[in-house]
Amino acid sequence: MGQRIPEETVEHIRRSVDIVDIIQQYVSLKKQGRNYFGLCPFHGEKTPSFSVSPEKQIYHCFGCGAGGNVFSFLMDIEGITFIEAVKRLAPRANVDLSHVVDEHPTAERKETTTMIAAHELLKKFYHHLLMHTNEGEEALNYLLQRGFTRELIEQFEIGYALPSWNATVTFLANKGFSLPLMEQAGLIVKKSGEDSYFDRFRHRIMFPIHNHQGETVAFSGRALGNEEPKYMNSPETPIFNKRHILYHFHEARLPMRQKQQVVLFEGFADVIAAVQAGISHAVATMGTALSEEQARMLRRNASSVIVCYDGDRAGIDAALRASETLVEAGCYVKVAMMPDGLDPDEYVRRYGADRFRHHVLDASLSLTAFKLEYLKRGRHLQNESERLRYIEEAVKEISRLSNAIEADYYLRQLANEFSISMDALREQMMIYGKKQVEQKQERRETVAVPVRAKLLPAFQKAERMLIAHMLRDKAIAFAAQEAIEGAFNVEEHRAIAAYLYAFYEEGHEPDVSSLLERIHDPQLKRIVTELSMMPINEDISSAELRDYIQCVLNYPKEQLLKQKEAQLRDAERQKDYERAKRIASEMIALRKSLHFGRRGING
Repeated sequence: MGQRIPEETVEHIRRSVDIVDIIQQYVSLKKQGRNYFGLCPFHGEKTPSFSVSPEKQIYHCFGCGAGGNVFSFLMDIEGITFIEAVKRLAPRANVDLSHVVDEHPTAERKETTTMIAAHELLKKFYHHLLMHTNEGEEALNYLLQRGFTRELIEQFEIGYALPSWNATVTFLANKGFSLPLMEQAGLIVKKSGEDSYFDRFRHRIMFPIHNHQGETVAFSGRALGNEEPKYMNSPETPIFNKRHILYHFHEARLPMRQKQQVVLFEGFADVIAAVQAGISHAVATMGTALSEEQARMLRRNASSVIVCYDGDRAGIDAALRASETLVEAGCYVKVAMMPDGLDPDEYVRRYGADRFRHHVLDASLSLTAFKLEYLKRGRHLQNESERLRYIEEAVKEISRLSNAIEADYYLRQLANEFSISMDALREQMMIYGKKQVEQKQERRETVAVPVRAKLLPAFQKAERMLIAHMLRDKAIAFAAQEAIEGAFNVEEHRAIAAYLYAFYEEGHEPDVSSLLERIHDPQLKRIVTELSMMPINEDISSAELRDYIQCVLNYPKEQLLKQKEAQLRDAERQKDYERAKRIASEMIALRKSLHFGRRGING
């Protein structure tokens, strides 16, 4: 039966956890002043606008408005409930919440939890078959002959699926799993026109695939014999999306952050070989082109990426596409050139780890150098027309560089290689550069003009500043309560003030992270975190505070005064002088009240 977690337990866990430590598991943060900054994990950006305050234990993105405390961060980034977020953090506070069950999980969440549990259990089953049974001996010997060590097999939890048609079906059924749900999870297949199932993976070496939290969500099975396909992957499921997951990311995240570099491969076999070669910051796509989401994920954790794809034509083309996607995400990109058409896995096995590190990774080309090599593919540069076409395309590529020093460097390389004057190359580059500027201008003119940031009216600015001070100072909040009560003009500000008054009346000291636990509306949370991160003068004077309060109180009177002015003009047009006189008198009284207002701060 589900249990409610006591408020004091939640508060103890929140106070025991450092939000910076938690967010750094997902975002590479750098300290600037009192706060930490990084690329927002909730929207794509190239310039960091995501701020984390260790003092307030909150985060806020100035780009998309996301904000909250450590619990809301986990809920948003993982898509989990509040109960799950608290349970996830409980061990860090030495609190045992294993007995607590979420009383209100969604049906979808129940199913995904069950799917992950089935994958985790099946991973252990496959691994046991490989390491401890006669049936797995052939597969184990194959791996050992390929250069896998037992330690490596244990590290990557590699297993073996029996040749039987129903071993997995029977195993899952005996463990109480719903077979229709296991079909949705991609583990078994329903027989056509029948109400029975068979195993998806048979007589294959099984490589578990983890999500970025380290949970098993899919498998890739390599055939032991000559069966096709050579590799069989789990299908797309509610817990497995190839474009959202990078293989080995959950293990590589810390080393890639420490090195601020990641090595990107095409397949998991390359990653395993790289890890065996001592390259722990290695990840791979899941058999698809690198997605924008995956590129942004890498950029949030490392500034530099080495793309190391297969050395054949398809691999080189894919490396170029992946590099362009990474550059768009704001990464500095280098490309490792694989010789002899080998893939990285084969190279490590043939030539060893040291040679791979020094002759392949350390010899990586900058993206521009790689592109210039790419442009040479299939060209006979001894032929004059082919040579001229290559030089034109190379200059066009160099003209796209925004760094003048880098452009000059590659132009000189081109001049020396083909004995062309720098003046001629620079002149041609300027022509291409001018065309690119014109094309960009045309594209800008065809898209809708972006809406400019809306300037806030004076009363709204005053309310924001007042609440920002109230979040930091209990005395100011109580003084504002006496002077304004709930008379804020913006609905969200009224709601935040009500939460804040109640929070302080309960005896709490200023603590935005704790306050956020009492606010359930996501929009209000965003506003609170934004205002709490807003730079303000901590030593506010009584006069400044009075000005804010007066501005808030004056706004409805100013609006009423405008209405009276319109009514006065209407009365004068209709020659209703008695009515006009009465309205004019009311306007005089309103104007006087604008100057004096309600007094509630220091008299």
